[in-house]
Amino acid sequence: MGRSCYQKKIKLSKANKQTRWAPVWVVLKKLGKGKKMHPSSVTVVKRHWRRTKLKIKPRRQNKRHLG
Repeated sequence: MGRSCYQKKIKLSKANKQTRWAPVWVVLKKLGKGKKMHPSSVTVVKRHWRRTKLKIKPRRQNKRHLG
């Protein structure tokens, strides 16, 4: 496993953290007791496996045969 693949996994894990649903108590805190809303409405980045893709390119590496 090369270093560029490792960098890609780091970026994927960071992006996955951004799309997690908020806990239920955050919805209560933000909107109040009477409102019922899905916790995904509080998340900043909304992503779906089919609709939007992450555009992650592997890092550029120097060509080893050029000394």
